[in-house]
Amino acid sequence: MKTISDPHRGLIGAGRCLFSMALPLLLAATSPLLLAQTGKEGPPPVCFIRIANTVAPGTGNVKVLLDGSDVYEPGYKFGAVTGGIGLTPGNHTVTIRRDGVKDGTSKVSVEKDQTVTLIPFAEMVPATDQNPAHFVIRILRLKQKQTESGRSASFISVSGQPEVKAELRDPAGKWEKVFVKRLMIGEATIHYPEGYAPIRVNDKDMEPIPIGDVGNYVVVLYDDAEGNLHTVNFRDFKFLSAD
Repeated sequence: MKTISDPHRGLIGAGRCLFSMALPLLLAATSPLLLAQTGKEGPPPVCFIRIANTVAPGTGNVKVLLDGSDVYEPGYKFGAVTGGIGLTPGNHTVTIRRDGVKDGTSKVSVEKDQTVTLIPFAEMVPATDQNPAHFVIRILRLKQKQTESGRSASFISVSGQPEVKAELRDPAGKWEKVFVKRLMIGEATIHYPEGYAPIRVNDKDMEPIPIGDVGNYVVVLYDDAEGNLHTVNFRDFKFLSAD
């Protein structure tokens, strides 16, 4: 499933791996900044950022620049979720770029052993006397806030819809409703110890979340260029908060 809710199921169905069953999960990258540290004595402290690309407008793959350096030259496809991109703890500048869309930039502070998830998406800026209407990339930051306890699902919406209804089914067949406001997080408990947890979004069946070890299973809800709702998911080891 390219998205848990995507009618184009081929893109996601092939990616049933540890972090995401929706898209092929890209291998973790190592930033040039971290590589520059490897010549020093002893292993450097490390932290990570993860990118979930939901930038629909524009052409070509999305480029990710970390402190001015291109992280992955081919770029990332629409709907892709990266592995952990390693970098040194501290303050960093992340720029997201796609042809036809104004760049988005975020200042990110990452602590040792922490993973910050960044979800780039596009918003339309209305026309003014000086400029025509155009798309600009915004970046939603998600920070880890506590260690896991059991299995949970965090639904995060960057859809243009003000609110999205997500539902998660338990093994007895009962559906738990989660109303997710735009740029906010809605949480639910996963009662499946393993296997696949069925979900629905706006009363439409989605492909289930693959459940394994304990942790937080993140489901990102986003729109394609035609406004159709999609989802992509991955597993985190901690709960998340919108920054």
